[in-house]
Amino acid sequence: MKKINVSILGASGYTGAELIRLLKEHPRVNISHLTASRHAGCKLPEVFPHLGGITDLELSSSDPSLIPDDTDVIFAALPHGASAELIGEIYERDVKIVDLGADFRLREGTYRDWYGDHPCTHLLEDAIYGIPELNAEQISEAKLVANPGCYPTSSILPLAPLLKNGMVKTNGIIIDSKSGASGAGRNPSLDLHFCEVSEGMKAYKIGGHRHTPEIEQVFSDLLDENVEVVFTPHLIPISRGILSTIYVNLSGVYQTRELLDALGQFYKNSSFVRILPEGTFPNTSCVKGSNFCDIGVKTNPEGKTAILVCAIDNLVKGASGQAIQNMNIMLDLPENLGLECVPLYP
Repeated sequence: MKKINVSILGASGYTGAELIRLLKEHPRVNISHLTASRHAGCKLPEVFPHLGGITDLELSSSDPSLIPDDTDVIFAALPHGASAELIGEIYERDVKIVDLGADFRLREGTYRDWYGDHPCTHLLEDAIYGIPELNAEQISEAKLVANPGCYPTSSILPLAPLLKNGMVKTNGIIIDSKSGASGAGRNPSLDLHFCEVSEGMKAYKIGGHRHTPEIEQVFSDLLDENVEVVFTPHLIPISRGILSTIYVNLSGVYQTRELLDALGQFYKNSSFVRILPEGTFPNTSCVKGSNFCDIGVKTNPEGKTAILVCAIDNLVKGASGQAIQNMNIMLDLPENLGLECVPLYP
């Protein structure tokens, strides 16, 4: 059976490393090309010692002319702006593209408000937003998939079914998310030094995080009406994982069991969404290293409000694992192929 040749652009970041780790276990994939401009000419173990013995490929520059002609899939794990420019140069090639950055998640006007001018606006309408549990049919026909952000993934998956079923009011949605330090990427900055992160916890980008419009856009499209949320991210002293706690007003009187049943029915055919039993709630340690998304729910005694809790690994279901899930769907492969790794515990 012919192997799928994969190129990873931006292989020296945390998401690039996760792509390599996971794709190496994918039975249909051959990793044929890796780029990392700052480390061009280095062997992979020089950048990531834990990947020693995985591949003898040398990291190259991000020059699109160096991407092999027989490449079938390109994963772009690059900063915003850089990703769109490069994809614009390679889009006409006969390849499938999954962009792990922000460049194709938002509409042009919203992108401009939060990131500046878009380098490749003519491709925005071609990109499909890559939440497999919501958009599998569109993803299966896509050439370019915009892989969702990590915080949006942990916010959209618990809420979307309940919003779609009309069980949750669209006003007063509060999303409180906490992420490990790897969510900020691998480039060193003062606020990510060990002494700055250890034994502390802080909110950041309050009222101005770039994942806010992404969450709002998905919910607004889902309901065909404007939906606004209050979203606050926090940095916590763990290496990986996201725990999102979401507070909502219910549209009627519902008990916990009814919300769990609605979620269970919506995700009954989903490989990676696990709806936890009543009285059990997610823990980041139970999804670490895996593509699982765990969801728990609790209503108040009167059945008028609810708290939803969601845990994912920000580098897997929040990034690289979901990207591979999207690739599988694009290539008409089993959605869970190469992603059936059991979470690491403890």
